[in-house]
Amino acid sequence: MTRLHDHLAEAIKDPDPIRVRSGGSPEEDLICLRFETMKVYSALGAVRHLLDTGRVHPGDTLIDSSSGIYAHALALACHRYGMKCHIVGSTTVDRTLRVQLEILGATVEQVPSSNNLQLDQNLRVRRIGEILRDNPTYHWMQQYHDDIHYLGYRAVADLVASLVPSGPVCLVGGVGTGASTGAIAAYLRERGRDVNLVGVQPFGSVTFGAGHTQDPEMIIAGIGSSIEFRNVRHELYDRMHWISFEYAMSAAVDLLRTSGVFAGLSAGAAYLSALWEHNCDRDRKHVFLAADTGTRYVESAFARHAEARPMASMRPREIDSLDQLAVPWSAMSWDRRESGRARRAEFPAATPSH
Repeated sequence: MTRLHDHLAEAIKDPDPIRVRSGGSPEEDLICLRFETMKVYSALGAVRHLLDTGRVHPGDTLIDSSSGIYAHALALACHRYGMKCHIVGSTTVDRTLRVQLEILGATVEQVPSSNNLQLDQNLRVRRIGEILRDNPTYHWMQQYHDDIHYLGYRAVADLVASLVPSGPVCLVGGVGTGASTGAIAAYLRERGRDVNLVGVQPFGSVTFGAGHTQDPEMIIAGIGSSIEFRNVRHELYDRMHWISFEYAMSAAVDLLRTSGVFAGLSAGAAYLSALWEHNCDRDRKHVFLAADTGTRYVESAFARHAEARPMASMRPREIDSLDQLAVPWSAMSWDRRESGRARRAEFPAATPSH
């Protein structure tokens, strides 16, 4: 029976599970979880928790920085729960998204254009600091640092468990803030499942030690940063892949061409990584995340589809030291190592959904 939702945020968050051919038998096919905007899970769970614990109240203003996906998610969550929303966005927040955010009641400002990952992130965080000084009652959501963003992803773990009811699983996706791939894997492991977690990062991201590298093309927004993401639990990850724009674009084009899935650059990177991991370990069911649609990458990536490399021509450089990282694609066994710093907070307990 079709469920009637009380708000678009509840309806839009659920992904479409899609079988993606791996080149082997049907039993070896990959599963793509294709979201319209994955971080709605994160934003809804976080805002609910803040309201439940009295840290914020209806009518308060929530503020955060975003390259696009989280901006939409937070605006929808604020609309759902009667909150005000202020977004400090990067230039990847295009006109289509900005108009939606404004109509939803969010105020939006964008930092100056930059192709430098570090400069883009630092400008946004600096601007948030200025706004908070002038508006001390605003609550900074800190999607990059606050562990409450893990909470909403228990439902995604439940979905993966239903799609793959038994046997070992490999989950592949962008590390991002850590509150997506890390959270889903942690909740699955809580259930006793055998889960290999494979994270995907862009070159230039400091989260897993690639800050000394650079992508000659553009940054892949949303899956890595030049600033430390304190809610990433490094010890959850078994393998890491660092993938360039060119390779992510090529894989995203192939995903659309072969499976009809129109998804963003992080999905292309996850698809490429999942295929490689599947070829290395065929005993696991491989699930990869497509966190958003490809709409905002039409001009920067998909319009260049004639330049896409054949999938068979792309292979990772297997490394055993971060000093060996090299564009366009490096892969490494992380083996659930900690980052060498103390955790800021423990993995949060789930709160009741409303």
